[in-house]
Amino acid sequence: LTKLGTVNRKAMNRQAAALMKQLELDVDVTRNLEEYSLALQQMIAIARAVDMDCKVLILDEPTSSLDDREVEKLFTMMRRLKEKGVGIIFVTHFLEQVYAVCDGITVLRNGQLVGEYEIADLPRVKLVAAMMGKDFDDLASIKPEITGDKRKEPMVIEARGLSHAGTIKPFDLDIHKGEVIGLTGLLGSGRSELARVIYGADKSQSGTLKVKGKEAKINSPIDAMKLGMGFLPDDRKAEGVIADLSIRENMILAVQAKRGMFRLLPRSEQEKIADKYIKEIQVKTPSMEVPISQLSGGNQQKVILGRWLATNPDFLILDEPTRGIDIGTKTEIQKLIIKLAKEGKAVIFISSEIEEMLRTCDRMVVLRDGVKVGEIDDEMTQNSIMKAIAGGDKDE
Repeated sequence: LTKLGTVNRKAMNRQAAALMKQLELDVDVTRNLEEYSLALQQMIAIARAVDMDCKVLILDEPTSSLDDREVEKLFTMMRRLKEKGVGIIFVTHFLEQVYAVCDGITVLRNGQLVGEYEIADLPRVKLVAAMMGKDFDDLASIKPEITGDKRKEPMVIEARGLSHAGTIKPFDLDIHKGEVIGLTGLLGSGRSELARVIYGADKSQSGTLKVKGKEAKINSPIDAMKLGMGFLPDDRKAEGVIADLSIRENMILAVQAKRGMFRLLPRSEQEKIADKYIKEIQVKTPSMEVPISQLSGGNQQKVILGRWLATNPDFLILDEPTRGIDIGTKTEIQKLIIKLAKEGKAVIFISSEIEEMLRTCDRMVVLRDGVKVGEIDDEMTQNSIMKAIAGGDKDE
C-alpha cells in the first residue's frame, strides 16, 4: 500500500513480474487473467499460493487441462517447491503422473481410506487393484457370451486421429453394426471425453470421422442426432432430465429436436411415443404426465433411454447408464443393451464396474491419461483389463 492507503500498482506489478520470472511463466502481469488459457490460469493460481509463502500446497487435479509441456513445467515447479520444504498434496487420477512426481500415495475409495503406501512399495497393478477394491490375484474370470465376430459387420463409426485439447490425445476407433464397445479405464482416464468428442458435445481439434461409410462433420450434438446417434450422459441430473417437465415431455425431447422447434409434435404423437417406451422399457409410473423428478433414479434413467430409442438411432453412447440405480434395474438395462445390439444397433458402453461390462461388451477399449492404450477382445477378463489400465506388466 501507498502512504495514502491505496494499492501501489507499480510495486504490485513489479513483484508479480518477478514471481512469474522465478517460476518461468511467460505472462504479462498487467493483462486480465481471463485473456490467458485455462492452463496458464492454473499456473498463475499456483504462483499466488507460492507468493503467500505457503508451507502446504494442495493441488486438486491441476493437470486436467494442461498439455505435456505444461505438465512438465508444473512438475518442475513442484520439485522446486519441495526442495524449499513445501509439503504438496497432489490429487489426481493420472497414474503416470503419480509415479513421476510423488513420494507416497494415499488411496481413497467411496470416501473411505484404503491405505497409505510408499511409491517404491506399490506397483501400478496393485495400485489399480486398491483403487477398484479388487484383489488382483483372486479375481474371477468372466467370459462374455460368444456371439460371433461383429467386426465382419458393416462399419457404423470410423474415427481416425480424433482429439480434444487437454483431454484426449489423437485416437482411432472402429465400431461395427451390432457391436457393444466398452470404454474402460480409471475415472479421469478420458472415457467420457472420448465419447463426447465422437458425439460432438466437445469439438474435435483434429482427425476425421466417418458415419456409415460417409465422412461426417459433427460441430454440435444436433449434427450427431441427424446422423443417427444418441447420447446418454453420465450426469443424469445436470445433463439428462429436465426436472420440471413430465415423463412425456422428457421422452419426446430428442425427437422434437431432430424435427425442429417450429414443427411441434402433435400431442397425440407425443402420447403415442411415451406410451410405447414406458411399456417397452418398463418405466414404473402411474401416468406419463407425472413430473420426472418424482421418479426413482432408475426410472429416470429409463426415461432418458426411451428418449433416445424414440429417435431410432443406429449408434448409442451410454455413459454410466447404471450408476446409482438398484440391482434389478441395472440388470434390465444390461439386457436392453444386449437386445439393442442384436437388433443391429452399435453401442458404446461406459461403466466403472468392469463386471457388468464383461457381461455386456463384445470388445473393450482401454484408456489411460487421455490416451487409447489398447483393445481387448478374445482375452476379456478382469485381470487382463486391470493390467492394461495399469500399464501392462509395469512394476514400478
